[in-house]
Amino acid sequence: MQLTVRVKPGSRRGPLVEDTADGLVVHVRERAVDGAANNGVVRALAAHFAVAPRDVEILRGHSARIKRIEVDA
Repeated sequence: MQLTVRVKPGSRRGPLVEDTADGLVVHVRERAVDGAANNGVVRALAAHFAVAPRDVEILRGHSARIKRIEVDA
């Protein structure tokens, strides 16, 4: 399944996945430096959907806060 998520890097609330009216919001503690936040997003979404991290892929938005994600369930 593909979905669009908004990422909040450097959040004290992370790792947390919230389902809001606008879609999923992923809070991660990692800062957006050298792909650390992207790795945090993959791990948080894998835990949220109960899949392995290798089953979560960022399709678009590697350097943006709004990302297109694919989850193989």
